[in-house]
Amino acid sequence: MKIVWVGFHEEGIEAFRQVLSSGKHVDAFITLDDEAFEKRSAGTRGYRMYCEQYGVDYLPVHTIKGDEAYEILMRYQPDLLIVLGWSEILPERLLDIPKIGTVGTHAALLPHNRGSAPVNWAIIRGETETGNTLMWLSKEVDAGDIISQRAFPITPYDSCKTIYDLVAVSDADMTLELIEALEAGKMPPKPETKAAEDEPILPRRRPKDGIMNWQLGGEEIYNFIRALTDPYSGAFTYLNGRKWLIWRATCLPVQSSLLGLAPGEIGENCTSFHPEGCGILVGTGSNVLMISEMEDDQGQRYMGKALHDLQLRGVFADE
Repeated sequence: MKIVWVGFHEEGIEAFRQVLSSGKHVDAFITLDDEAFEKRSAGTRGYRMYCEQYGVDYLPVHTIKGDEAYEILMRYQPDLLIVLGWSEILPERLLDIPKIGTVGTHAALLPHNRGSAPVNWAIIRGETETGNTLMWLSKEVDAGDIISQRAFPITPYDSCKTIYDLVAVSDADMTLELIEALEAGKMPPKPETKAAEDEPILPRRRPKDGIMNWQLGGEEIYNFIRALTDPYSGAFTYLNGRKWLIWRATCLPVQSSLLGLAPGEIGENCTSFHPEGCGILVGTGSNVLMISEMEDDQGQRYMGKALHDLQLRGVFADE
């Protein structure tokens, strides 16, 4: 079976590694060229190492929608096209090329959370469960026939990174399961799914959407920060005209009003004998946040005691 793989995101690299290490052959790997890659979040160049190790043709393109990608697929004529961790919708002319079809995953339990950045949106919204769906890709967004699904909880201790780690593991499991089923001349049984929900398609998120609203409750802001932390571009705010990215925070069971803190106002520093236990207290519309890692507008990160020692004062704002 001839396989061509499309990807650039960290989400798909574990599946790529496991498929290759299991002895399956991938004929070509299509990824983003350097210019396009630099404009995306959470990408990795680690795929190239596996391509060299297992003899997979490594083929950068500027966009999957262009003639270059179309000509590559016409040249390779794959039986199966696998798309894992890609941020563009494939044009219909590409979907028509593979003899068996094109498969991809969506990091949600479809039909819920169709659209862009489903993990980030699920955490921002305070959802307590998500999952991953392997499906046949169609011209409609996240609407193809479902092949298999995996579900997992979103706990208060998770971030976008830990959820995407679970997505990556399920990518590998479901993709290998599908390839082995196709090689055996059968398909895995389809999961039972609910009828399509009447909900809007999730909008795309861009770095500028990471601006923080300190009037929101502490739990909502906590969810916002952990939804946008590494490997994404981060939630951000301003202090005395300077932009600050916030990478780590803790939501405390203390009302800001009890400490006399207005939303966004910096309070006392938290001191600990363990450097990473230090941080700064900030008021919100409800609970106090303790921020333990930030990055200034020069790209310098401050964690724990280093952040504590800055002795920041003032009120964080949205501009």
